[in-house]
Amino acid sequence: MQSRKLSPVAVTGIVIGVIALFVAIFGVSTYNGLAKQNQAVEAQWSQVENVMQRRADLVPNLVSAVKGQMKHETQIFDDIAKARSAYGSATSTKDKADADAKLNQSVGTLLNVIQESYPDLKSSGNVSTLMTQLEGSENRIAVERKRYIDAVRDYNSSVVTFPKNLFANMMGLGQKATFKADPSAYKVPTVDLDD
Repeated sequence: MQSRKLSPVAVTGIVIGVIALFVAIFGVSTYNGLAKQNQAVEAQWSQVENVMQRRADLVPNLVSAVKGQMKHETQIFDDIAKARSAYGSATSTKDKADADAKLNQSVGTLLNVIQESYPDLKSSGNVSTLMTQLEGSENRIAVERKRYIDAVRDYNSSVVTFPKNLFANMMGLGQKATFKADPSAYKVPTVDLDD
C-alpha cells in the first residue's frame, strides 16, 4: 500500500484550521466567562441599589416621626428631600452612588442632631426603632458595596489580563467603575466632648 503525502498547502490549511478552531473555542469560552462576570457585577449592583432603596424608603418615616418636634431644623429636612429626589432621578451607576452619598450625609446629619440636641426625641420608641433600622441599612449598604467592589475587581482583572483583554476589546467590554469615597470622607471629623 502506498502512503499518500500531503502537499504543503494541505498541511498549511490543516494547521490554520486547527489554530482557527482553537481561537474560536478560546474566544467563545472567554466571551462566556466575561459575560457571566459582567452579569455578576450587574446583579451585585442591583443588590446595592436594593439596600440603598430600603434606606431611602425608611428616611421619610424617620423624618415624619421627628419633624414636628424639630421645626427649626428645616435645612436638614430640605437637604434630605433634595438628596432623596436626586436618588430617585439618578439613572447611571455613578449618579446613583453620588446621590446615595448625599442622602447618607443628610441622614447622618439628622441622626447626629437628634442624638446631640434632642435626647428626649431619641428615646422615643418610634424614633429609636427607625434609627436602629437606618443603622442596619447602613451596615447592609456597606456589606453590599464591598461585594460590588469585589465583583468589579474580579471582572476588571479579567478584562485587562492578556489574552482576555484582546477579546474584551473586540467585544466592546471595558472596565467597570467602582465606588470612590466622597471627598468629605477624607477629612478627619472633629469630636468635641466639652459641649
